[in-house]
Amino acid sequence: MEFSYFLHEASLALIGPARAATEAARIFFENPANPASWTPFGRSVSAACDVFERSTRRYEKPEFGLTSTRIGGEKVAVSEEIVWQRPFGRLIHFARALPASHPKQPKILLVAPMSGHYATLLRGTVEAFLPRYEVFVTDWSDARMVPLTSGHFGFDDYVDYVIEMLRHLGPNTHVIAVCQPSVPVSVAVAVLEAAKDPVSPTSMILMGGPIDTRESPTAVNVLAQERGIEWFRRHCITRVPFPYPGMMREVYPGFLQLSGFMAMNLDRHISAHWDYYKNLVQDNGDSAEKHREFYDEYLAVMDLTAEFYLETVDRVFVRHLLPKGQMRYRGKAVDLADIRKTALMTIEGENDDISGVGQTQAAQRLCVNIPAEKRVHYLQKRVGHYGVFNGSRFRSEIVPRIDDFILAQEEAQAAEKIEIPRLKRAS
Repeated sequence: MEFSYFLHEASLALIGPARAATEAARIFFENPANPASWTPFGRSVSAACDVFERSTRRYEKPEFGLTSTRIGGEKVAVSEEIVWQRPFGRLIHFARALPASHPKQPKILLVAPMSGHYATLLRGTVEAFLPRYEVFVTDWSDARMVPLTSGHFGFDDYVDYVIEMLRHLGPNTHVIAVCQPSVPVSVAVAVLEAAKDPVSPTSMILMGGPIDTRESPTAVNVLAQERGIEWFRRHCITRVPFPYPGMMREVYPGFLQLSGFMAMNLDRHISAHWDYYKNLVQDNGDSAEKHREFYDEYLAVMDLTAEFYLETVDRVFVRHLLPKGQMRYRGKAVDLADIRKTALMTIEGENDDISGVGQTQAAQRLCVNIPAEKRVHYLQKRVGHYGVFNGSRFRSEIVPRIDDFILAQEEAQAAEKIEIPRLKRAS
């Protein structure tokens, strides 16, 4: 694996001339002045060139592109603000242009997965929450863009970042972890609760996360269990080549993660690209555009630091430290039983092939000291992993339940603040 990244970059460079020739052919056969562009043959050649270009392209980090939302039937401008930043990640606030008189809305810290894709994978999630919440999203850095002088970034560092972000946002924050961060976010909340830190979040919502991968193990879980951590170290870790800023940093490259995901559903991806080709030939613009939008996001990948990737695989997927009660953070034992004040909601998808049914719900079993009235578990029927945090069923069925859960915690907290002064006066 030592030279796999160099070979990957070399292959992209070598295919450059073919891409240029294909692009020239596509332009030629799409030119209205060319009579062949009006024929089935011309459209077929143009479509084939388009598919080749998109299949061999280097996809850059996408933009969120969320410039407005609707609140109370009115269109409200939205802008991105970086409110906290470190070498391996930053916190983006989606600021809404609301009048000062507008009622204060709950704060959400949306923790995006660091698993090969950018935080923009949660674009639909952010969009769904914007009308009712102050939304903050973690934007993790591509490891190949972080110089070696910035140090390392492992599992404990991830937990540090989450804790620092919660401290930056202050009390009364609701934290939502999508997939992979469910484990480090749970650890961060347990650490804050154990220390009786006032910035412990009001609620913690875990969505399709691998809390206990021994429950309904998926193909990903089985692979990790069978191969062991040394196999991943030998076959998945390489160094960033020149001329990236992170040159010589050990990473788990995004292109390798993408290859694994593609291989899991290869038939589906081949079929999708064949349908895209046919839609181009038939001038079915809407369907072709939906394909572009999905794959522009799906094929844009980032690198993970080797230490974070290996520590996560080892702790979460191989040794199952959290559900076994053996997880440690900065050398100290972590116990989810320390979580008492933070409410807990777990959400799973019935057809999730990444985090099987029961893996996220395991947090309910581990957080034994959270009162029953502060717990909710929801299983969404007929959705896979992506559908847990995006898509029509997410918007119509999952979001309303999250709204109800957060509102209940806000009301309970408000009632508690009123009751405490009353008790003080009575005493």
